[in-house]
Amino acid sequence: MGDYVPGQGELLMSLTVAVLRERTDGERRVALDPASANKLATKGFKILVEKGAGDAAGFSDEQYSECALLDDTQSILTMADIWLWVQVPATEQLANLPDGHLCMGLVFAHRNAAIVETLNQHKHACLAMELVPRISRAQSMDVLSSQATVAGYKAVLRAATLAPRLFPMLTTAAGTLRPASVVIIGAGVAGLQAIATAKRLGARVEAYDIRAAAREQVESLGAKMIDTGVNAEGEGGYARELTDEEKQQQADKLAEHLAKADAVISTAAIPGRPAPKIISQEMVEGMSPGSVIVDLAAESGGNCVLTEPGTTVKLNGVMVDGPLDLASEAAIHASEMYARNLINLLELLVENGNINVNREDEVIDGTLLTYNGELVHSATADLLARSAADNTPGD
Repeated sequence: MGDYVPGQGELLMSLTVAVLRERTDGERRVALDPASANKLATKGFKILVEKGAGDAAGFSDEQYSECALLDDTQSILTMADIWLWVQVPATEQLANLPDGHLCMGLVFAHRNAAIVETLNQHKHACLAMELVPRISRAQSMDVLSSQATVAGYKAVLRAATLAPRLFPMLTTAAGTLRPASVVIIGAGVAGLQAIATAKRLGARVEAYDIRAAAREQVESLGAKMIDTGVNAEGEGGYARELTDEEKQQQADKLAEHLAKADAVISTAAIPGRPAPKIISQEMVEGMSPGSVIVDLAAESGGNCVLTEPGTTVKLNGVMVDGPLDLASEAAIHASEMYARNLINLLELLVENGNINVNREDEVIDGTLLTYNGELVHSATADLLARSAADNTPGD
């Protein structure tokens, strides 16, 4: 096992990579699919895979032909230099990884200060994959985008299943059925995939995004852009915070289109912040009974004020669905894309057979959450400090 020297940023060969079965309820993905794991093994890494790690995703142990399969998680972690995961493990498991090692995966530390505390206590160098900078050079490592592609696709299928109508126009001996009207809120990666999927199913599709630059992409997929007269393009391709006047202008125009919609897919989210509330109760009340809202932003609070994460609620016959971890429902392809994101970032860290946590590389430094016992990601530190201040009891 390689020796990690805190402060020097290097893991010396040979490098052993651990992949465990995901413990989060409902999580079906695996950090490395067999093809990716075997590829790393042929490059000189020793890959330790917990038996059954790929079962939920549809991968058998036999497919990990170049890897070592073990059923003792403690032994795997004891031997590991690098731990790759999908969902962040429990703090108890993180404590079992030898101090000062490297770990990579989704963390969302702003929601869980205990995770940061454990990582720092054991001086783990942790790269949180949701923090990968949104720049051209890092596109191949962008986990949020790859998983949003899957979630956008699945959200439309979910809406089509929940809706008491068919999406395409059909001409039958019993008459003609009109196509469903679908509104997609947010034209990011998930939204664009939702547009494409809804169009393939034969629906009439409209899309709303406060970034004017999204119009060309929306229309290229055959959808109509809802024009509210508000442009709120922000830094990094995300939407900026709207003024009260802009919010009202947006709401009034959007309400008109939602009232005519059979299904709504809401995808607006800003990493590290609560999801913006876009769909008010009044908007839902204005929709027709039998309409469906699938809120992909449920994990960060939802775009609809009625959204309850992980469940479905009804108001006046309108169904508001708040699914969690939709990407996991297409676990084979989601795992394959996730693994490629991990490997592409890992290749940045590997130089001449060693791993170098190069703080001068904007991708590595932007993704690095903890290092040498410190929380080094300033935006996460600010969010945790703000959360702690909000939860401090008054005098």
